[in-house]
Amino acid sequence: MKNQETHSTGYLTYAIVLIGLLALTTLSVAVTGIHLGAFTVALALLIASIKVAFVLAVFMHLRSENLFLKLAVAGVFVLFALVIIITFFDYLFR
Repeated sequence: MKNQETHSTGYLTYAIVLIGLLALTTLSVAVTGIHLGAFTVALALLIASIKVAFVLAVFMHLRSENLFLKLAVAGVFVLFALVIIITFFDYLFR
């Protein structure tokens, strides 16, 4: 706890993220009304991943953390993406 820093984020940043999250939620709801087959779920997951990135970066202060923690979180996302891709391939080739 020697180099404990305070990370201050302004209200403008929170407002911009709120507007972005609301816009992406609206887009996600709109996408579910469009019939794209299996790509509807893929697009909804992509939009959800973008929303998660906003939350991780701003609300969980990941953008001000060290490189190791950023790489660890990125590794989790890559692993999650691989699981989703393998699931889609399993579903498509049955």
